[in-house]
This record gives sequence, structure tokens and C-alpha cells, in this order.
Amino acid sequence: MEAPAVLADSSAVVLKPLPELNGVSLHDVMVTSSPSSVKNHLPKAAEETEESEAEMFKSKGLWTSKRDGEVRLRMDESGMGCEPPIMVNELLLEAVRKYGNLYALATKKKGKWTKLTYKEYYAQCRKAAKSFLKLGLERFHGVCILGFNSVEWFLADIGAILAGGFAVGIYTTNSPEACKYVAENCGANIIVVENDKQLQKILEVRKKLPLVKAIIQYGEPIKEKVPNLYDWSEFMALGNDIPDEQLDKIIAIQKPNQCCTLIYTSGTTGQPKGVMLSQDNITWTARAGGQCVGLTCGLVRQELLVSYLPLSHVAAQMIDIWLPITFGMQTFFAQPDALKGSLVETLKEVRPTAFMGVPRVWEKMQEKMKAVGAKSSSLKKKIATWAKAVGLETNLNLMNGSTDLPVNYRLARALVFRKVRKALGLDHCTKCFTGAAPITKETLEYFLSLDIPVYELYGMSESSGPHTLSHPGSFKLTSCGKEMPGCRTMIYKPDADGNGEICFSGRHVFMGYLNMDDKTKEAIDNDGWLHSGDLGKHDPDGFLFITGRIKELIITAGGENVPPVPIEDAVKEAVPILSNIMLVGDKAKYLSMLLTLKCNMNMETGDPEDDLTPDAIEFCRKLGSKASKVSQIIATKDPAVYGAIQKGITAVNERAVSNAQKIQKWVILEKDFSINSGELGPTMKLKRPVVAKMYKKQIDQLYSAETPDAK
Repeated sequence: MEAPAVLADSSAVVLKPLPELNGVSLHDVMVTSSPSSVKNHLPKAAEETEESEAEMFKSKGLWTSKRDGEVRLRMDESGMGCEPPIMVNELLLEAVRKYGNLYALATKKKGKWTKLTYKEYYAQCRKAAKSFLKLGLERFHGVCILGFNSVEWFLADIGAILAGGFAVGIYTTNSPEACKYVAENCGANIIVVENDKQLQKILEVRKKLPLVKAIIQYGEPIKEKVPNLYDWSEFMALGNDIPDEQLDKIIAIQKPNQCCTLIYTSGTTGQPKGVMLSQDNITWTARAGGQCVGLTCGLVRQELLVSYLPLSHVAAQMIDIWLPITFGMQTFFAQPDALKGSLVETLKEVRPTAFMGVPRVWEKMQEKMKAVGAKSSSLKKKIATWAKAVGLETNLNLMNGSTDLPVNYRLARALVFRKVRKALGLDHCTKCFTGAAPITKETLEYFLSLDIPVYELYGMSESSGPHTLSHPGSFKLTSCGKEMPGCRTMIYKPDADGNGEICFSGRHVFMGYLNMDDKTKEAIDNDGWLHSGDLGKHDPDGFLFITGRIKELIITAGGENVPPVPIEDAVKEAVPILSNIMLVGDKAKYLSMLLTLKCNMNMETGDPEDDLTPDAIEFCRKLGSKASKVSQIIATKDPAVYGAIQKGITAVNERAVSNAQKIQKWVILEKDFSINSGELGPTMKLKRPVVAKMYKKQIDQLYSAETPDAK
């Protein structure tokens, strides 16, 4: 039986803000059967003001840095960009109307999944919002959330927005001082923490945060009671005596062009900036992005996903919170140790239909699969090698427009590809994505050879997440795709090769940086273009390719601009034993490189260990080296390994566009980079200034001699 057309439509219904509910109960609104019947409950004045509100949105400025500021909505005259603005509460109400009895969230505890329907989800969000009001959350003040992905994280985030505050994620890796900076900057009234470890960070700086009225802990029992500290059940009960009407009045005064969420940059180049996202930024981007990649409406077929990436990051919020609400998806929460090894087990159990992995996640999967393959029999290795060659050739042809599926490809799919997908938990997954950091061509080709196309996304916190997207109908290897409908891209000051700064325009462009006029003016020019700081170019078909980052450019003593990422990627591809690489040489006479080797990570702490990974050991054995530890290679300057690294670097140097872009010296560091030790950000992005400071001694040694050992 087909779903009625109005229900099968994946776009959200447009509702005007509710100035008051006129005595209508929450239940009445939630079970309303059609958009028109909801609108019938609106006062006449609300409908009459629709035209004047549209004019008001046009008259505002394009940016603000004030917490209670309003901006002009970047409405187009046609297409996706002209869709009327939707409030977060309206998006939730529409999700309840469409998907009310479908499961929204799933959490596994003690081996059993506990689930919430969309009706229950919304009711819990309202409950959290009323409890925030009871605790004294003020309009345009923050609710900071510090913990791993969970139902409580989602409820705190949405509850804060409904109650008129800001939802503010804090990275769990932040120090107490870094937590204090964010809480102070956003004017936090309330801080939500997952466990005692995170609580202690806040208690350490609590006296320096006079605006904080309460702390809520959700992940484990409170060890020691302190004033104004509540466990989750206590917190959720606080708002029981707050009438629905009080919350509804606060929801009614909210506007789509006002801030509701703050995303703090990870601070790789200075103090974190509070990226102000409006309600329209969030709801419009979710609709546009989801439609662009072909997400299916939950009433037709419910999409499943696993939430595990840090929710303080805009990509995780958009993918895990807002896309599911818009399209009726079901979100399963991974275990807290997901990035330490348990993720694949959750994927195998959930079998998601869509999956987002930062490059390091895909690389880790690749390393483990290679390690398993190395232990296979010679016959299985031959079959795998044949299948991957067939898979890569066929998928490259498909990418270039072919529709032919040769017999050998279909055989390889039956013998190898389906088994690989099942082993990864991706056998139902039709949309595999990557983003947030550069990914190597080698990794993309590896998964493509296994019949797993990994589609690149590109954007930033300041663009509410995605700007360009790749998907099955629009895909080129190493390209991050084309801009979403309703968005525009400008290459600013392109050079002879078409490379220039990538600039964005559209409804997804942020409001500004909280309390930072100067930084906002640097980011948004007088014509309203958001300057990304990234370098890129378009190919003749309109696909965008990222070629570097302006602030990461190395300017040599001779004045040559060198983008480090392409060189780093080329070396990593040429020398498979290398894990992380950083090119150095700013204001120097020549380029040098910091290298780390692939090693095992401690599953408990996330710290790198001395033992090499199985595929790194296999690499050594093929060279004739018996090394199994990083320390062994460094201590003996293992001739086989050092020789292989130099051979790879020499090959990259031979392809360099100039002598200034050749790597003259390099050093292997004693341990790999990690989030815990500070070299990598929460999404595994390299923190170059931090690395340069941490390894200053090693860098200085590379430049201690007057002349380099030219290779």
C-alpha cells in the first residue's frame, strides 16, 4: 500500500511561530493530522504578520556578533533557497506528525536496546526545556554539554533551544581552562556533564563562572553531592510544575534569524571562536543537504545511522540530530569506546543505511582489513587481489558515466565484496561519507576497489556543516563534489591554474562569531561571501577540489608559497608504513618533514603504543627488516625502513613543481600523534601550530646544519 502523497513527501511543512496555543494542549498539537489543522489554531494576527516578517528579515544586516542579534535571511527568489524558514520547534512538530510512532533514538545498555519514538522524543525535549527554565536559563545564554553521544546529549541540546537558550557542545578532550573559556564566552547558565571525570573539570573552574546556576550529570551516579548539582532524573523532574503555556510563550518569541546553537572551533590557530548558527541555518541546511544526498523519508523506508563522532562538531550535530528529525531516521548510539575499537561491532549489529567517517576512521578500517588479509591463505590473497582490481576498474568506469556491470565484477561482488561489507557492518549502507579533514587518494581507491564508494563532503562550522556534497549521481575521486542546491561557490583571486580561496554564499552561512566583530568581518566580506581560508579550484564539470589552506601555506625563505597537504598526501601514499606527516619549513631555506609510523593504539586510553601495526610489520618483513616496534627502528636507524622512506620521498621530490617544493630532511618521531597528546583535534585534524611547538627541538635539529642533505 502506498503512503499518501502528503506523508511521503520528505520536505517539512512550514508552520508560523506560535504566539500562543489558545488553550490547545500539547497532545492536540502533536497528533494534528494535517498542516492546515495546526495552522487553524493560530491567532489571526500571526498569519497577517507573515508578509511583514518577510520584509523584516530582508532589512537586517548579513552578520552580527551579538548574542541577541538578528540577521537577514539569505532568501533566493526561486529554488531551494526560497523555501520559507522553519523554526526548530516546527521541525520537531512536523516530525511528530509524520513519524510519531517510528523509533527515533536507540541506546544499548547491559546488552539491550532501549528506544524512544518521535512522540516520546519530543515530549522529553519539552520536559528538558521546562527543567532548564526552572533552573533559571535566561534568553540567549548557554547550556554547555560535555560528554559522549547519548539521548541526554540530544535532549539537552534541543531542550536548550526550545527554552530560548544556546545549545553549546564542549569537546570531552578539553582541559578545565578550555571548558571555562567556552562557558564564560557563551554566558553559560547551566552545564551538563557525562560523568565524574568531566564534572571535576567544571568544579575546578566553577568559582570563575558566576553565571553558572546549575550542573547536571547524566552518565553515571554522582559520587559526591555538591550544591546545585543534579543527576539526570532529578533534573528532568524539576520542570514538572512549569506549565506548557510558559514554555510555549518562549518558543513563540523565537525567530528563524536568531541564534540557537554555538559551535566552538577547535582552536587549532588561536582561541576557539563561537560560531553562531540560527534556527534557519540549521533547519534549512538539514532539508537541503538531506535532499541533495537522497535521504529517504522515514515513511517510505527508515534510514538508520550510528552516532559516534563528537557532537561538539557541526558535522555530527547535522548528521546525528537534525537530518534524522527532518527525514524520520533512526539514530543508534555507539559505545563510548567507539573510536578505540568497538565501532565496527556496533555497525555490524545496527547495519546502518548511511555512515559518516572522518578520514582516520576509514584509514583505521583499511589498516585492520589489510592486517586480516595478510594472514589469509595464498589462494584467498590471489582472489582478493583479483577482485580489488576488478572492483576498482568497474567503479572508476561507473564514476565516469558507464552503466556496464561486467560478469567478472558480478562474480567478485558475490565472492568478496558482499562478505567485506558484511564484516564491516556496511552491507545495508548505500551512503558512505567522509569529511572534516583531508583523505588520501589511496584510501579512497582502496575502498572503491572493495565496491565501497566513499563520498566526500566539504564545509565548515561557519556553513552549518556541508557546502559541497558527493553522492552516487555526482562523484569524482578526490573531489568533494558540487555545492548544495541554493548555495553558491566563488573562487577568490584564482591563479593561472584556477586555484584560489573558496568562498560560500547561501542560507547555510552562519550569523557571525559571538562577541568577535573583527573576526566576523574577516570571515564575511562586504558582499556577504564567507571566506573559508581553504584553497581550491573547479574542474570543467563544476566539481570542487581542495588544494590547500591559506593559513597552512608554508612560505619559504625564497618567498615560494608551498601548500603542505598535497605533498604530505603524496609521501603517505608512497610510504605505506607512515601514519601522520607534517611538512615544515616556513621562512626556512628548505622543506623538512616530521614523520610518525603506524603503531597500535591503547584501547583504554587512546594513546599510541610502541608496537607497530600488523600491516606495518608486514611492510618491514617485505623489506627484510625484523623490526616490530617504533623504538627499534629509530634506535638502529633501521637501514631497510629508512631506505624505503627515503626512496618514497625521492620519488615524490622527482614530481615536485620546483626545487623549493622538494623535501630535503626528515625525522621519525618516537610516537604517533593522537587526540590525547594534543597533536590531533577531535576529528583527527592535524593541529599544526601545536605540533610545531611540541616538536620544536626536533624541527630545530633539522635546520641546525648550514646546508641540507639534499636528496
